[in-house]
Amino acid sequence: MPAPRKPFSITIQVNYEDTDAAGVVYYGNYLGYLERARNACLRFHGFPLTQIMKQDKILFAVTEVRLRYHLPARLDDEIEVNLKVQQIKGARVRFLQQVLRGSERLVEGEVDLASVDCRTGRPSRIPGHLITVFKNHLVEHVSPVH
Repeated sequence: MPAPRKPFSITIQVNYEDTDAAGVVYYGNYLGYLERARNACLRFHGFPLTQIMKQDKILFAVTEVRLRYHLPARLDDEIEVNLKVQQIKGARVRFLQQVLRGSERLVEGEVDLASVDCRTGRPSRIPGHLITVFKNHLVEHVSPVH
């Protein structure tokens, strides 16, 4: 029986620089939190971005983002940022991501990435070893964010 597929998550402490004058996280900073989780996932599996760019000659470019904001994070909150992979296809991968504070759902969204050849800037198939990493977090039958 294959190992259960599960989300990957990191914990982030909200810093002063992340917030507005009221101590609420600025909405655009959530995109940075989501990216940190994706990069940490690759690093956790032994593939830091610098290695991917050098050895595989690719980078990942965001092609589409859909976010839904439910509740704000605030200064000094400890938040969890997680990811699941919804789809892997050719040069594309779709992540379902959430930001949580304990059991409270703060933000959820979908982030689509394209694998791009570093030399030409053109789409390039995701290498097999990275597909294996993404499949570790692949969840099927997950509803997209509306």
